[in-house]
Amino acid sequence: MTQNNTYGLIMAGGVGSRFWPMSTPENPKQFLDVLGIGKSLLRLTFERLNRFIPTQNIFILTNSAYQQLVLDQLPELTAGQVLCEPERKNTAPCIAYAAAKIHALDPNATLLISPADHLIVNEKRFEEIINVAWQTAQSGQLVTLGIEPSRPDTGYGYIEFAKDANTTKGSACPVLQFREKPDLAIAQSFLDAGTFYWNAGIFVWKSEVILAALAAHQNDIYQIFSQDTKVYGSDQEIAFLKDAFAACPDISIDFAVMEKANNVSVVLADFDWSDLGTWGSLTTHLQKDAQQNSLIGGQIYAFDSANCLVNVPSHKTVLLDGLQDYIVVESDDKLMVLRLSNEQKLKEYLKQMGQA
Repeated sequence: MTQNNTYGLIMAGGVGSRFWPMSTPENPKQFLDVLGIGKSLLRLTFERLNRFIPTQNIFILTNSAYQQLVLDQLPELTAGQVLCEPERKNTAPCIAYAAAKIHALDPNATLLISPADHLIVNEKRFEEIINVAWQTAQSGQLVTLGIEPSRPDTGYGYIEFAKDANTTKGSACPVLQFREKPDLAIAQSFLDAGTFYWNAGIFVWKSEVILAALAAHQNDIYQIFSQDTKVYGSDQEIAFLKDAFAACPDISIDFAVMEKANNVSVVLADFDWSDLGTWGSLTTHLQKDAQQNSLIGGQIYAFDSANCLVNVPSHKTVLLDGLQDYIVVESDDKLMVLRLSNEQKLKEYLKQMGQA
């Protein structure tokens, strides 16, 4: 991997409403220490990429409202490395913007796109997998990472790949199709087939290749961000971006490009991964007591309670009695006590509360 021409783009613009009440529109989950280790998810992601990508080559894609939060948590970066979208239009427009801007700086750039709020435990293996993806991208492939499924999960999209006798974990394979989040029966069939991996939303590609793909499959977005690259780094960039994003459709990079292109490969990743999409997904990565409770924060006393996740401020004392399979979270002036089995209803609850 050539460090000077490798760039990291960390996607840090989401709201993270499923981590309410800690995650709010003003301070979403990528900026929070949800693991209780003194580092935010954004900080952990930056450090993971910084192992093999120079600091000056790491850019953060975020909403303009979070620019100062990013700079506070990543003081190594300059303001010019924080690319701010004026409004949320999903992943295709902001990736097109970042790719066009970096390509104007370095036409030989290879880009690693990573969400800010994923948890990856084995960072050495992550680096090895990214190196395979990087090598594959040099031949003109759009590369995505697939995660070996451990269960028939209905919360992820899936990638079907072409398998042959030489296919092993860590190898790159042609993508046959992308599948949206399935129902349980279809998810089980994917698991049984052995040729479907979870779509991790982590990508590696050369800037010229993703821009060519955008030109071919989403030309309106390509034209918006690539027709006048002299604006990047100038006094006109902020005003330009306001008009540019307003003109863009709300579309993901998967729908815009990946599902249409014929030069897509997937690297079969086998590191420990979670997208931390919900409080429940966090529990498998936290230390547990003898009753399988995950307790973060203050002095927490759990009596006759099992399989609970508790996260409270450090100055609070909490007593639990007779709770099983619950999430208990306090943040500022908000308290949530929610059954683990009802976690998928949280967004609907927040809508009814006027908090969504």
